[in-house]
Amino acid sequence: MLQKNRIIFLIVLAQFLGTSLWFVGNIVVPQLPLARLDTATGVSSILASVQFGFISGTLVFALLAFADRFSPSKVFLICALLGALTNLALLLPAVTYSTVLISRFSTGFFLAGIYPVGMKIAADYFEQGLGKALGFLVGALVLGTALPHFLNSFGLSLNYKNITLITSALAALGGILIGFGVPDGPFRKAQQKLQIKAIPRLFKAPKFRAAAFGYWGHMWELYAFWGFVPLFITYYAQKHVLLLNIPLWSFGVIGVGAIACAMGGSLVARFTSKSVARFALVASGICCLLSPFALQLPVWLFASFLLFWGAVVVADSPQFSTLVASNALPEYRGTALTLVNCVGFAITIVSIQALGYAILHFEMPYLFWVLAPGPIFGVLSLGKTH
Repeated sequence: MLQKNRIIFLIVLAQFLGTSLWFVGNIVVPQLPLARLDTATGVSSILASVQFGFISGTLVFALLAFADRFSPSKVFLICALLGALTNLALLLPAVTYSTVLISRFSTGFFLAGIYPVGMKIAADYFEQGLGKALGFLVGALVLGTALPHFLNSFGLSLNYKNITLITSALAALGGILIGFGVPDGPFRKAQQKLQIKAIPRLFKAPKFRAAAFGYWGHMWELYAFWGFVPLFITYYAQKHVLLLNIPLWSFGVIGVGAIACAMGGSLVARFTSKSVARFALVASGICCLLSPFALQLPVWLFASFLLFWGAVVVADSPQFSTLVASNALPEYRGTALTLVNCVGFAITIVSIQALGYAILHFEMPYLFWVLAPGPIFGVLSLGKTH
């Protein structure tokens, strides 16, 4: 038990350190000395390049089955070191807008060997209790996502050069912790050769297909909700003539998801991953539908509503990953996790754009109705299997 606790601690810590390359972009990019970054379009394009890099990386990693054919610990180490290196490109003396785009895209690409591969490593160690292990692992990512809002809430101005150096060092440290501290797990079943036909084989299994579809429905809602919740809180504050610390509220709403992931992981010992995921999907879908009416609530009830939504909107994420890993063929587990992540993050780009369109053409109170089809689709997908 002590050995397993040490392993999950190292995986969670290394995952948090490695994915720091991802979430600090919101702090670093706006400070870069480039004229193109004086516009919202310029900043958003660079931030989006990380997402596109991650999607491209997960697609390549899935098609080539890197995490199944090679030692996932070594894949994690190499990608963490390369991600740290590409992140340092932001500090080049004659940095240009194109350089920054390439740097962030490349960093996103190598993050594909950190986030889903970290889950693959956990799955190789925890054939039993995987839901709990992934609850902590995804919780660490959620906390990292919320961190920029926390720093902004205090008006902290962090020098982009220092934070770039620090995050690259932390990512490299995370890779070393996994590469030399976490050997391949006892439940790993290595794939000896590249088999492109593995992907169709995965989706022939109804339970795997249901888990993947459920996860994709969840992802339609998650990142769009995280991205637009500060705007929703701002609208509420203006409507009720209140002076609210929007970044601190946003940190609370997103950050509470880290606790929810850990709690959800603990609940699977009594219930099942599928039950926890279904409850969270239903609850977050109801929150989508009730969101216009929440704007009429007094401030303490409005805060409670958002905190509950922030918890359930992500509590199902580690359980879906558990279902994907558990229902995939053992020799294709890494490929399955990477591919499902790839499609899931591609979906987030579409849903974020859909919300951006909705803001321009519909009334603000009904903004999050656009997200409701995601949880509904996820629940219906889960309902097809026992």
